[in-house]
Amino acid sequence: MGNKNKTISFRVSQEKFETLRDIAEERDISLSAVFRDYVDMLVAHDGQVEVVPEHELQGSSESDEMSQSFPPKVEVPKSFVREHERLELEAEHLREQLEEHKRYVTKLRQELDEYDQEDVVNLDELDGEEEEESPYRIGNEFEDSF
Repeated sequence: MGNKNKTISFRVSQEKFETLRDIAEERDISLSAVFRDYVDMLVAHDGQVEVVPEHELQGSSESDEMSQSFPPKVEVPKSFVREHERLELEAEHLREQLEEHKRYVTKLRQELDEYDQEDVVNLDELDGEEEEESPYRIGNEFEDSF
């Protein structure tokens, strides 16, 4: 497959649309070029783009930009990172145990199904064969013999 261009659509309010059109007219480019430039910048900086008005950009000094980099960075204690890694390993171990347990239960169910398919004798069937020679009689034997 070749390298094809894809279409991205944006949904903005009427007021923002007018503002974007004004920006495009100021720069003497099309409105789609504004979006293409933005998307190209977003891709080039791996999604780490901060959009700020030009007057804020010109008003800030370079030292402000150095102290407030985008995206913001936060230091995390090593103990937190170690605890997180320990919990990830424990979760992985529990997932493995769960899979092993599922396999064991499946094996037991298969064995049970095989066992159930062996010769099964219904008591009703046994009763039907021995009706002629029933060891049990209703009534008293002694009454019949006298």
